[in-house]
Amino acid sequence: MARQQPPPWVHAAFLLWLLSLGGAIEIPMDLSQPPTITKQSVKDHIVDPRDNILIECEAKGNPAPSFHWTRNSRFFNIAKDPRVSMRRRSGTLVIDFRSGGRPEEYEGEYQCFARNKFGTALSNRIRLQVSKSPLWPKENLDPVVVQEGAPLTLQCNPPPGLPSPVIFWMSSSMEPITQDKRVSQGHHGDLYFSNVMLQDMQTDYSCNARFHFTHTIQQKNPFTLKVLTNHPYNDSSLRNHPDMYSARGVAERTPSFMYPQGTASSQMVLRGMDLLLECIASGVPTPDIAWYKKGGDLPSHKAKFENFNKALRITNVSEEDSGEYFCLASNKMGSIRHTISVRVKAAPYWLDEPKNLILAPGEDGRLVCRANGNPKPTVQWMVNGEPLQSAPPNPNREVAGDTIIFRDTQISSRAVYQCNTSNEHGYLLANAFVSVLDVPPRMLSPRNQLIRVILYNRTRLDCPFFGSPIPTLRWFKNGQGSNLDGGNYHVYENGSLEIKMIRKEDQGIYTCVATNILGKAENQVRLEVKDPTRIYQMPEDQVAKKGTTVQLPCRVKHDPSLKLTVHWLKDDEPLYVGNRMKKEDDSLTIFGVAERDQGSYTCIASTELDKDLAKAYLTVLGRPDRPRDLELTDLAERSVRLTWIPGDDNNSPITDYVVQFEEDQFQPGVWHDHSKFPGSVNSAVLQLSPYVNYQFRVIAVNEVGSSHPSLPSERYRTSGAPPESNPTDVKGEGTRKNNMEITWTPMNATSAFGPNLRYIVKWRRRETRDTWNNVTVWGSRYVVGQTPVYVPYEIRVQAENDFGKGPEPETIIGYSGEDLPSAPRRFRVRQPNLETINLEWDHPEHPNGILIGYTLKYVAFNGTKVGKQIAENFSPNQTKFTVQRADPVSRYRFTLSARTQVGNGEAVTEESPAPPNEAYTNNQADIATQGWFIGLMCAIALLVLILLIVCFIKRSRGGKYPVREKKDVPLGPEDPKEDDGSFDYSDEDNKPLQGSQTSLDGTIKQQESDDSLVDYGEGGEGQFNEDGSFIGQYTVKKDKEETEGNESSEATSPVNAIYSLA
Repeated sequence: MARQQPPPWVHAAFLLWLLSLGGAIEIPMDLSQPPTITKQSVKDHIVDPRDNILIECEAKGNPAPSFHWTRNSRFFNIAKDPRVSMRRRSGTLVIDFRSGGRPEEYEGEYQCFARNKFGTALSNRIRLQVSKSPLWPKENLDPVVVQEGAPLTLQCNPPPGLPSPVIFWMSSSMEPITQDKRVSQGHHGDLYFSNVMLQDMQTDYSCNARFHFTHTIQQKNPFTLKVLTNHPYNDSSLRNHPDMYSARGVAERTPSFMYPQGTASSQMVLRGMDLLLECIASGVPTPDIAWYKKGGDLPSHKAKFENFNKALRITNVSEEDSGEYFCLASNKMGSIRHTISVRVKAAPYWLDEPKNLILAPGEDGRLVCRANGNPKPTVQWMVNGEPLQSAPPNPNREVAGDTIIFRDTQISSRAVYQCNTSNEHGYLLANAFVSVLDVPPRMLSPRNQLIRVILYNRTRLDCPFFGSPIPTLRWFKNGQGSNLDGGNYHVYENGSLEIKMIRKEDQGIYTCVATNILGKAENQVRLEVKDPTRIYQMPEDQVAKKGTTVQLPCRVKHDPSLKLTVHWLKDDEPLYVGNRMKKEDDSLTIFGVAERDQGSYTCIASTELDKDLAKAYLTVLGRPDRPRDLELTDLAERSVRLTWIPGDDNNSPITDYVVQFEEDQFQPGVWHDHSKFPGSVNSAVLQLSPYVNYQFRVIAVNEVGSSHPSLPSERYRTSGAPPESNPTDVKGEGTRKNNMEITWTPMNATSAFGPNLRYIVKWRRRETRDTWNNVTVWGSRYVVGQTPVYVPYEIRVQAENDFGKGPEPETIIGYSGEDLPSAPRRFRVRQPNLETINLEWDHPEHPNGILIGYTLKYVAFNGTKVGKQIAENFSPNQTKFTVQRADPVSRYRFTLSARTQVGNGEAVTEESPAPPNEAYTNNQADIATQGWFIGLMCAIALLVLILLIVCFIKRSRGGKYPVREKKDVPLGPEDPKEDDGSFDYSDEDNKPLQGSQTSLDGTIKQQESDDSLVDYGEGGEGQFNEDGSFIGQYTVKKDKEETEGNESSEATSPVNAIYSLA
């Protein structure tokens, strides 16, 4: 949003400041001077009779003045009246009524005189009046009888009060009278009816007067209207009728003026006051009023229309507003006009008000008193409160009409002169003294002041001074250069230096020098220039929904040497920042926006030197207010007109109206939507159903949401009739295998059409076409028993009330209860390869209901080992399935059943074919899983462990064999032998030789080797030692025995048995 313009008072203050620059030079209070009136009461002084009376009069002078008063132009002796006193060092009168007395006794015209040895100053003539609020005279008012359509004026005639009371009309129950262009109050207080309607007698009318000082309200006895009419029924639906008057039988009439009377009148107004012109007309239809000025346009900048265009107000009237004005009253029957001649008069106003005159001995001077008015005011001069004609003659003084000329003044010429200018509409009184002094220049302000100003602003450097003769004043900057006057600078009469637009280079020290023939004086002012405070990101107008969050930015740039303060106003009042608001240096955030947050927000950024402000308007969109004043008209058997008054849309236009109804028979207290209408209407015709006791309410809808429902309308019951429809959603379904439950959606209140609503239920089997079974039901269901399993039925449900039956119903097909289905037929299992198994089946022969699917369960097994069961569900149309085998060995067992809503029926079971090597696998699996086999294996393992332990021990100790009986030749000394004559064969002799290999049965097969004992023989099969004995024999025998021993043990070894089983 654009930066806000300064308010009008800123411009007014600037003008007053400019005027002050040219004002008279004040005499310092330490110098001798005549009295000057500084404060006084207003000319027409109205006081509250309940308070003490104060009549103000303050004055200054040196020596301090003394005071006395006149009342009604005669000396008022304060000392003789104990209730009257004068404030100390003041001329203000205080009249105290705490000890009794009547304020009215002190009414009159008072004037204050302030006197010292140099002269006497006078106050205005103050007219003291006591406020009055008289009671209304008691009167009995007969009913006012008037024909409908005729004009009527109810006169108020309030008792005279001081000041005049404020008039307003209300009913005797203190309800305000609704006013519009047909019924309105004139500015004199009377109540005007341009034409009376029947609804005007629904209330009474009482005139009320509110008195300002006593804050009391006086009420006149109420008027009661009796309206004679040709249409005795107050049908409110006719209020919005396009031709309301003819619809009510009221004759149409051309306009005529009720106030002012006739075709012409005149009015006088004083300059500076408000002009109020008023025209009130009667007529049928109610006339419209328009205003014109003869020979020109209305002053648009100060003219405004009031009271439904019946009044024209022009503010601050001036002479150019005089002339002829006319009002035009018109309706469709014709028009008339009334001319008002306006004359503008004027009480005296100043053209040149006399000012204090300060002269040095021997100087010349003059006092000027010029005023204007209509009629032309007269001028009267006085000196020290006495007519100038009766004052002692002064050869240095000459009176020339509105001017007094002084020549070669002396000390004896000091006095206070009064100028009184008056005409029949008022007067002006001004005091101006003549002071003769001989004083050298002096400065009246502190020395070396610091003035800080804002860049580009207009500023003023003050240098108050005094001297007599009046000194001349000159300004210099930084102690050098010529006198500052002209261009960007201007020096005023009182010595102030104005700089029209401050620039950076204007910063510095300014010296003012005052000079007269008696000497000179000077003072200095230091000027600092600061950057302005500016809001560079201003808040913008926003539209927010209720409950949302809004942020108003306010970013500020300012001079860093100045302290910045940012505060906010709402609707031009200080903003209270509560819990829902967060104020930061550069923004204002409002959380959960509410309707009360709507308004203007002003950000004010200020320093001690300047400020900037920006304003934005926040519009809060809320849900509309509820509609009100619902009214039913145009009552018919099957329709009614509903009219309502819209509520406030809360800144979001109403898009729709939802009309709801409630009936008190079927669902009392429950509201249902009836219809929906555009947001532009407030009246609609509603279609109704028979035999419903209706009550309506309206909900307004906009983009934000829905309003609260309106208060309900009055009830309206329609007459009954036979039903025009039958219940919907009729169904026949079994809850058990031998029944059928018939259900339907019951009809609501708007379709019952009469009392005792009931239903005729009919049914029969579809195939057999038997006669209809029927029963009358008051609920919404009926159960047929002893039915076959899942057979079709024809069903009809017909509505009936006491006025008759509904139309013929439609025939609905239903079914009795379902049962479990039979098993699927021809269940086939095929195995095309070792990886897949294909399943196929046919539907059950007896489904016993609606098939909802199939359930297949299958499990893999291998001998006694069984895998995890898997379940699959299929749709009722699927009759094939393929299983991917987990391994090529296991077989599968399949169980298949069909399903209805009752459950799974009879199942059929099949197994997959056995694979070719299944017998071998089964034997292996059977033996390996037998308990005796497991025990045998454990025993063999234990025996093998024991044998291994024994062999280990034997090998560790070595083996000893007795061979003495086998050898005839003694052993050599190198032969190893034990003490018992046996050879010791170590473990290495029993180890297989290098290069030998182990046979499949675990024996060691000897290979040829250079270390073999055969190499030590001379040939043949035997192996001998040196004498051809023992070694060969032993060796051959040992080998043979070992070989035979191994062969014989192979067949009975448990280990070999295990390998054979493998």
